[in-house]
Amino acid sequence: MDIPITKKKFSLSKIVIAVGAILLILFVIYLSTSFGGNSTLNIDTERIMISEVENGAFQENIPVNGTVLPITTIYLDALEGGRVEEIFVEDGAIMQQGEPILRLSNTDLELNLVNQETSVYNLLTQMQISQNAARENTINKLNRKTDVENAFIEANRKYTLNKSLYIEKAIGSQEFEEAQNNYNYQKQRMELALQVLKQDSLSTALEASQSKNSYTRTQSALALMRKKVGDLIVRSPVDGQLTSLDAEIGQSKNKGERLGQVDVLSGFKVRADIDENYISRIYSGQNGTFAFNGNNYKLVIKKVYTQVTNGRFQVDMHFESEIPEGIRRGQSLRTRLALSDEKQAVLIPKGSFFQKTGGNWIFKLSDDGKSAYRIDIQLGSQNTEYYEVLQGLNPGDKIITSSYQDYGDKNELIISKK
Repeated sequence: MDIPITKKKFSLSKIVIAVGAILLILFVIYLSTSFGGNSTLNIDTERIMISEVENGAFQENIPVNGTVLPITTIYLDALEGGRVEEIFVEDGAIMQQGEPILRLSNTDLELNLVNQETSVYNLLTQMQISQNAARENTINKLNRKTDVENAFIEANRKYTLNKSLYIEKAIGSQEFEEAQNNYNYQKQRMELALQVLKQDSLSTALEASQSKNSYTRTQSALALMRKKVGDLIVRSPVDGQLTSLDAEIGQSKNKGERLGQVDVLSGFKVRADIDENYISRIYSGQNGTFAFNGNNYKLVIKKVYTQVTNGRFQVDMHFESEIPEGIRRGQSLRTRLALSDEKQAVLIPKGSFFQKTGGNWIFKLSDDGKSAYRIDIQLGSQNTEYYEVLQGLNPGDKIITSSYQDYGDKNELIISKK
């Protein structure tokens, strides 16, 4: 009896074919998931900007906007309050130092000046009266001292004579003692008179010194009051141009209120605003350059204002040498401010690609220039024209620096010409 043989459903060749098909499908799926299904994009060469990586001199700098200002500005504030009575010049006038600008009136100050002058006159009169009285008193004391001195001389003469007579027994002891007592008395009076004159002299000198000091203080107060009244006439503190005059006839101005300013015309400076992120890298002595009328000029930072307002701080820059002809107050200048010394570096031009990539990758052209593929790069410092390349590119490489906005997540670009 024959045994039926069961036919196998899968042969070895079929299994191999099936496995190969599955692997092919998996490879296609892998490519689709890895490269987004469509990893290339055709672009027109006229719609892109191709730049070449180069090796050259590089200096980190940032662009800053500055405003031309006078080298020095003196502000005019009302030293004393008052009513504007006269305005002698117009806004914008060229002033000489000490030239009057306007006049204020203040009746309280003027009245105080009159009272102060009266006080000085009264004090001077009182001093003269006191000095006359002291002089008369001294004269009287001198007269009394003269009388006492004369009496002492006479008593001394009699005492000396009677002493000799008493020794010779020509007079009695009582007459001699009387002359002796009178001599001692006149001697004491003489010593007292000299002491009184000495005290009088010291007292008179002290009183004179006190009167003089009081008169000096009063005179100083009077001079100060006269100066305060004199300050009602506002004068130019320096030679320059009067600007921003804010005063009208009849207007009342308070003490310390801003009236205007005088700009010194001997030179100019540039005041620039800088982002606060650079405040730790800005210091006096740094250089900046700007172009004006076809020429380049250099500026030097002289002062850094560290106060930050609305995310920005200010610096004052002076012209290093000549001031460009035609520069005017209030003019805006775009300056490139250097943040480092010059060095050799691999460079790529700045472009719109940075907005999409953040400087982390870029499209590099193939050797034949028909395609560009995405590569990772690392950028360092930058200036107004270039980025410094740290990794990923070499001099001579060609890259696309125009915008990547329409490229999506493509990894390769096919470059074609119309």
